[in-house]
Amino acid sequence: MSVVEKAIRKLQESQAAPGEAPTPASSQAAGAAQAPAQTAQQTVTAPVPGAAPARRPAIVIERGTLRAAGLLPPEQDMAQLSRQYRKIKHPLMAQAVGRGVPRAPKGYLIMIASAMSGEGKSFTAMNLALSLSLEKDVRVLLVDADVAKPQLSQVLGLAKTPGLLDALRDVTVDVESLIVPTDVATLSFLPAGVGAEEATELLSSNRMERLTTLLGQRDSSRIVVFDSPPLLQTTESTALVRVAGQIVLVVRAETTPQPVVLDALKMLEGHPGVSLVLNQSTRAVAQSYYNYSYGGDRGGRAESGTT
Repeated sequence: MSVVEKAIRKLQESQAAPGEAPTPASSQAAGAAQAPAQTAQQTVTAPVPGAAPARRPAIVIERGTLRAAGLLPPEQDMAQLSRQYRKIKHPLMAQAVGRGVPRAPKGYLIMIASAMSGEGKSFTAMNLALSLSLEKDVRVLLVDADVAKPQLSQVLGLAKTPGLLDALRDVTVDVESLIVPTDVATLSFLPAGVGAEEATELLSSNRMERLTTLLGQRDSSRIVVFDSPPLLQTTESTALVRVAGQIVLVVRAETTPQPVVLDALKMLEGHPGVSLVLNQSTRAVAQSYYNYSYGGDRGGRAESGTT
């Protein structure tokens, strides 16, 4: 058994709910059935300081677009993937809102991370957000914080639309005015925004900490899911680690070298809320794991465990 597999087993066993056996599976995506995808870019004018932020027009979620981009599984796998993501989201939900356990500090800020690109983190971010949006009394904000490669913003037709970086760059911009509602009533989206050479400094700034705190204070029922840059390939990701209350590390099975995974875990060392998802495993998986696939480029099976 590999180091990663041992870590997964240990992490998953430590989090399993008493009397509840994790369910095996073979695809990737919980509430993915309600997927978002949109077209048409939109422009937004910065609000006047002190004025109520203007609401952007809602974008329509188009599942076919997401599937074409590899952000949703084939339609025939949706029901099974929905069951998988329910398993994945429950411990995250518990920490975020205090269901059955004490609410974790900043637990409503969930960072989806990976060591390298191509691991399936954007797929995971999208489908986790969709699954969370099915929860009662919860509203979900999906943030494209992968400012170096904003795939979610591009697929949703918002690549050139003001977003996170613009709110960090200009103190007169109210971040709420840049949030885009979707036709899923409980799901909204914050684009990456217009790129900047100082992206790392913006994400590392005190304003970033204030902005993420504000997102929670403005709506106490909000859970924020960040699609982040790869930990070992960019400098922006380390800035997000500071503000996140929970981190989900996505690892691609039989592809990501173990030393790379361990280097990524070392970067997260000391963080109180790290979960691990082993994505695209092709071998048979024991009943003690819950799995999913399509977490990046091709189908397969994956194992997930939470600290």
